[in-house]
Amino acid sequence: MSFVNTLKQWDEAVACFERGDSAASLGTFLDIQEKNSKIFFNIGCLHLINKNLDAAEKAFDGSIGKDGHLAVAFFQRALTFYKKERYEESFADFQHAFREFRGNQLIDYKPLGLRHKLYACEVLHNMALAHAQLGQWEKAKETLLTALNLRTEAKLSHIDRGLECILKQKVFEPVEVPAKVLFKPNKNYVAELEKKDYLGKAKVSISSLSQNKTYSCRISMQDTSVVPHRALEEGEPHTVLFEFVPETSDELAVVPGNIVFVLNSGEDNWASVIFNERRGLVPYNFLERLEITLSSKQDQDGTDKDDIPAPPRREPPNRPQRKSGKDRLCKNMEWKLYS
Repeated sequence: MSFVNTLKQWDEAVACFERGDSAASLGTFLDIQEKNSKIFFNIGCLHLINKNLDAAEKAFDGSIGKDGHLAVAFFQRALTFYKKERYEESFADFQHAFREFRGNQLIDYKPLGLRHKLYACEVLHNMALAHAQLGQWEKAKETLLTALNLRTEAKLSHIDRGLECILKQKVFEPVEVPAKVLFKPNKNYVAELEKKDYLGKAKVSISSLSQNKTYSCRISMQDTSVVPHRALEEGEPHTVLFEFVPETSDELAVVPGNIVFVLNSGEDNWASVIFNERRGLVPYNFLERLEITLSSKQDQDGTDKDDIPAPPRREPPNRPQRKSGKDRLCKNMEWKLYS
């Protein structure tokens, strides 16, 4: 299944959910052959709504397997374990989710398509609840006191109520991600992929900011509006030869004909690139360096006599192996706050 079909099905599934047809939404999500971490997350959330805890656990396993830094997926799997009365596993996942904050007080998932903010104090709130269910009342109290220090907004008053319950050795209700929110696909990707075709081309000029020269290269019409001028300062232009479907939040989706600017590449065959004003990773063997020729302004009015390029016919290479996190070429995109 192509990336564009995945996006279309994803978009359709979210639309069904927003119309109130959860069953159709779940069915559409399950039909997607190449599921990423966000799609698995959505499936898990829908199973939670249906109280199908075993299926929810399996879906969140899939989400975490695709992106081991998605704190909200650990949070949701922890809730699933809690509902199944597996409190030790629940505590471990809440703890893992908290570590993914990396000192931040909240993670805003809106840039990735989920209209939800996950607060560190709420993760600690649920960790304290897991402690309480295990009879560890003193640890629960200490955890909630830490949560109070991390509380950023007055509306998070349930932290106070939780502490009152702990002092009376009573349990309380966990904080949950609202049932009405799901990860949505990037609308810009959907729009671009729907209008993409290999016959359209244009000869455009990109002016360097540092030199009084004009460079001309072949870029598809869809790409000309999103190539940042500063990219010529920061990287080398490459054309995408094969469709690449990201599996983690620090990778970028690209399709044949896109123009990316390579900032650097490593021995593991991954390149850090700029595309659509975003920075991320794509396999370097999916790219081909774009030859840029120096041309005079008089040449810009001439006609382009080159033949129309045919779509790529070769099979894409295998996805290269990723190195450990410390060797990656760019930061995980989730952590620019969130990423």
